Amino acid sequence: MQSSKNKLSSTILITIAILYLCLVLFIPAIAVFYEAFHKGFGAFIEAVKNRDFIEAVKLTLIITAITIPLNTVFGLIIAWFLARNKFRGRALLMSIIDLPFSISPVVAGLMIVLLYGRNGWFGGWLEATGTKIIFALPGMVIATIFVTLPFVAREVLPVLEEIGTEQEEAARILGANDWQVFWRVVLPNIRWGLLYGILLTNARAMGEFGAVSVVSGSILGRTATLPIFVEQAYKNYQTEAAFSAAVILALLAAVTLVLQDILKRNTKHS
Repeated sequence: MQSSKNKLSSTILITIAILYLCLVLFIPAIAVFYEAFHKGFGAFIEAVKNRDFIEAVKLTLIITAITIPLNTVFGLIIAWFLARNKFRGRALLMSIIDLPFSISPVVAGLMIVLLYGRNGWFGGWLEATGTKIIFALPGMVIATIFVTLPFVAREVLPVLEEIGTEQEEAARILGANDWQVFWRVVLPNIRWGLLYGILLTNARAMGEFGAVSVVSGSILGRTATLPIFVEQAYKNYQTEAAFSAAVILALLAAVTLVLQDILKRNTKHS
């Protein structure tokens, strides 16, 4: 009797979970693909040939290409520093690194505007030097760097703490310099965690909307990334273009999930 009750409870919980996933994930995803392809594959191709769409893709790739190397270098440095040093304020520094997780992207974009906008703290100096940050590529890059800041550091830090310092110390005793220790000892040990962090950084950078929309001005063909293009195209009743761009973003997300699963398995087995 008790076994039957447990089985019934499990069935009810599984059913509720599946219905919830259908409502918030599967049905919306199916709707996006339907709207993108219901007029045929030719309409989809025409939509992605749109000049504004192509410019949005280019801008998204440029921002991502700038963001990933910078946050990778920062993440490696700060993760190594935190893993190899115990000091007062370490927990505070880790909390600061995690700040982008707790701050709304829109608020982050507003902070950047308050710093670099025309009436911001550095606005007068930037205007005097002819440097444009807000409503231009630099501001969008800064916003993307901010929201993707913790990923590499957070993925590499636990790996460094787990492997310890024994191998590094042994390499130094054998005469290796710091650069050799990093390339031949540290990097092979953290490679899967590092790649996982880079993958998450890439996914967030390509899909970021809130912070970038605040600092970009959302001008189609000029300062509109792919997520912004989706919003602007939909508002302008270019539904095929909007849903076609959304399909591209969904496919990128699917690829990211597959790679994420592969990297997780490799991390566990290494």
